Amino acid sequence: MFDLRIFSIRESRHRIHNPLTERQLADLGARLDLPAGASVLDLACGSGELLATWARDLGVTGLGVDLNPDFLAHARARAAELGVSDAVRFVEADAAGYVADEPVDVAACVGATWIGGGVPGTLDLLSRSLRPGGMLLVGEPYWRTVPTTAEQLAGCGVQSADDYLTLPDLLASFGAQGYDVVEMVCATEESWDRYQGPQWLTMRRWADTHPDHELHDEVRRLLATEPQQYAAFTRVHFGWGVFALIAR
Repeated sequence: MFDLRIFSIRESRHRIHNPLTERQLADLGARLDLPAGASVLDLACGSGELLATWARDLGVTGLGVDLNPDFLAHARARAAELGVSDAVRFVEADAAGYVADEPVDVAACVGATWIGGGVPGTLDLLSRSLRPGGMLLVGEPYWRTVPTTAEQLAGCGVQSADDYLTLPDLLASFGAQGYDVVEMVCATEESWDRYQGPQWLTMRRWADTHPDHELHDEVRRLLATEPQQYAAFTRVHFGWGVFALIAR
């Protein structure tokens, strides 16, 4: 089973815990045409870059929820750095099942649909915090190229190609659940590289400074195998996108 501590190590220097660049995240926010003061709930918010930068650039307010205290410390520091600590706040809590005290204009889960047991459950969870006419944001992988061999499936870390949809099928699934897709931004090979590549330097530096840690050997194993696996499988087969949805 994957140790969540590995995730904290490998992405400890990331501001965005998904394969999006800062420019893509900013462009997405700008295209959503949110009014100043719009309220945003970000479940599994990670290091809070969406809330902090959108508060600075777009004037939103918001709440971020995450279980990782290290990432939340980064989020609060980032909000202070950008001068938006009065506009956004972050709480350490389980995002699974979390519902806002008051309805929000935007409810987001960008890259952690496991909190609802998959996309349908996550959309249902987010909708419980949303005001009528509000917008959902969901981030999810999809197949660029569907793996067909056992080697490809293993390299992508899945049991079956049915674990994810192609982009057209994912978009159709939103419609089948009663939502219009009103905007999207998708990862590129460059944004995948900028997400994945820096993890290896972070892991190497961590391994060098923690030779006696119980996770040292696992981190070293990942360093020895992951770059090739990423190039051969993740970069070839996986897409990833954030999708803005409004209920019909």
